[in-house]
Amino acid sequence: MNIFSRYAPFVQDFIYKNNWEALRAIQVAAGDAIFNSDENVLLSASTASGKTEAAFFPILTLFSEDMPRSVGAIYIGPLKALINDQFMRLNDLCAEAEIPVWHWHGDVAQSHKNKLLKSPSGILQITPESLEALLLHKHAYIPRLFGDLRFIVIDEVHSLMRGDRGGQTLCLIERLSRLAGVNPRRIGLSATIGDLESTGKFLASGTGRGVIIPKIESKGVKWRLSMEHFYVRGPQSSQDKQVDGALPELESPTDVAPENADPGIGYIFEHTRGKKCLVFVNSREECEAVTTTLRQYCEAKHEPDRFLIHHGNLSASYRETAEAVMKDEEQYKTTVTTATLELGIDIGRLERAFQIDAPFMVSSFLQRMGRTGRRDMPPEMWFVMREELPEPRALLPTTVPWKLLQGIALVQLYLEERWVEPPKLDRLPFSLLYHQTMSTLASSGEMTPAALASKVLTLNYFHRISKDDFRIMLKHLIETDQIQRTEEGGLIVGIAGERQINSFKFYAVFKENEEYTVRWGSQELGTIVLPPPVGEKIALAGHVWTVEEIDHKRRLVYCEQVKGKVPAYFGECPGDINTKVLERMRQVLAEEKSYPYLMKNAVARLEQARHSALNSGVVSEPLICLGGDMWCLFPWLGSYAFLAMERFLKIKCGAKLGLSGMDSSRPYFIQFKMKASKEEFFEILAEEEKEALDPMELVYPGEVPVFEKYDEFLPEELIRKGFAYGILGIDEMKERIRSWSE
Repeated sequence: MNIFSRYAPFVQDFIYKNNWEALRAIQVAAGDAIFNSDENVLLSASTASGKTEAAFFPILTLFSEDMPRSVGAIYIGPLKALINDQFMRLNDLCAEAEIPVWHWHGDVAQSHKNKLLKSPSGILQITPESLEALLLHKHAYIPRLFGDLRFIVIDEVHSLMRGDRGGQTLCLIERLSRLAGVNPRRIGLSATIGDLESTGKFLASGTGRGVIIPKIESKGVKWRLSMEHFYVRGPQSSQDKQVDGALPELESPTDVAPENADPGIGYIFEHTRGKKCLVFVNSREECEAVTTTLRQYCEAKHEPDRFLIHHGNLSASYRETAEAVMKDEEQYKTTVTTATLELGIDIGRLERAFQIDAPFMVSSFLQRMGRTGRRDMPPEMWFVMREELPEPRALLPTTVPWKLLQGIALVQLYLEERWVEPPKLDRLPFSLLYHQTMSTLASSGEMTPAALASKVLTLNYFHRISKDDFRIMLKHLIETDQIQRTEEGGLIVGIAGERQINSFKFYAVFKENEEYTVRWGSQELGTIVLPPPVGEKIALAGHVWTVEEIDHKRRLVYCEQVKGKVPAYFGECPGDINTKVLERMRQVLAEEKSYPYLMKNAVARLEQARHSALNSGVVSEPLICLGGDMWCLFPWLGSYAFLAMERFLKIKCGAKLGLSGMDSSRPYFIQFKMKASKEEFFEILAEEEKEALDPMELVYPGEVPVFEKYDEFLPEELIRKGFAYGILGIDEMKERIRSWSE
């Protein structure tokens, strides 16, 4: 029997009403796996390929044949906006079958949540953080809420594969399943997965089931791709030059521009006019700065403001306004955004995406590109690479156009190899261990140390953590009053622990900065980190404001709108770049290949870079003398292996080489002064590499490298161990040193 005829009549009607002529390959494959097996399923297909429907058509069919006696399926989404969006899409279909759809996150009314608690049924859509809150505060309800849970659908599963949030999601699923006495099937959805096999194992861990990963042959999709380069000030690289092999030049940025205008932003201003676009940037600070500059262009040209802004520090109302305007087919506006609009929210027919500078990962590039090209249009992305014009006497490493090389490398890796970053699953997640220990103890009440260990350490995600390490952590938590020992010898949450657990920020395991809410009259604009003194200016929501008053106790900032421009600050924005990307960047410099998507300035800038790379030997020689005793090392290693290399040089080789003044631009190059010769440098590195190396040797004396949100509550020895064994890319670093000696 084919899959369509296996669907329930109301699903078939939905397909007819939407004028679908045939099921997509992903829907047939998902239907076959869900209907005809009892395994977990991982569905990977391009953005807008109908993965959500592919998963839910069979689930809804099975529910209509045998209605669950509790919530039957949980849909876990990484963003509130994505949950709201999917909720809208599924509601009509489920209403027909009388299958309720509930959503549960911070912006959902308590009355809606209470209805679910009274009559648990249908499908629950939730974020990992809200699921944490549910397990913590509604612990006694779990068996009744989820006693007949059959499926857990995890959307954008790749976004949960990096860092503690994915681990938290798996721990929550496992804890909930144990409490409710169920073993639901897991269904993962994603458009950009690099290593399907290891992602499948990650998804299925602890279930005792296998995982089916249907191979979906995607039909070739044409991309519209361009990449242009701009110097922020000064003449452009192609000025007064004949450039061969470039895309035809588009009209140059507007002549009427704000003072000291950035021509790259002017280019975006011109090419978003009359179109619906997204402009992606890599940080919230840049999001604010770019929006402010684009609005200044509107003023200079006497045009109405056509730019919106969307990032995680803005208030919900600001974000929702941008989403609603972008969905409106009649409005041709452009939204400047961070990764918050990278994931699968349907914001209508987008014509074009811009990317300022290169994202850090191939998966980000694909997700962002995939926002366009829906409804039978080809995906279209314009990269805009910007850099300061190097000084005439600038030293070699600062004259390399790193962002341009990175952009080309990301595109080429996917075009040539269909390569996407694999998941990083070998960490020592001590920060998450603290979090899940406190959450388990708070929800379960008093427990013996052995009972607590058996509940927490048996969670599959903590398979690399030993009983000894857990014991060390518990001892420290008792000493610091996070946990308290009762007279009977049991453990309960201590006074210091209560302060953590009672904060709504406890539900999230990703790091947040201490934030202040910014208000303009009665309107909430968003949040900032560390407000400046009264009278100073801040940038938020694409406008500039003067700080009128600060209430530190309630963390409130009151301000008034003014004109002008000022940098915004929301906290650090680190990027995690894979070694494979750096190696492809080196190849971009070395090869003579031309790339058909490069525009005139980008072609000229790459030519310059290749010419100076050839003359300096930077591609063939990892160590270059910058003059005298100044040297520069180009390891071509990803973020974590680069970090290991820095420390290896300093700690293991520094004295022998006579290194001083080490200055790194991660993960591109390391500059230093050195007394040794080039030959001695490689000889000493090769000798040291052969010696047995305990990763703990690469942690500086007295250093406590706090990386994750809850590291501050852990004993120092575990923080150091987690960093040394879970973060530093020592194997890749050693492999690189061996390749140099060969």
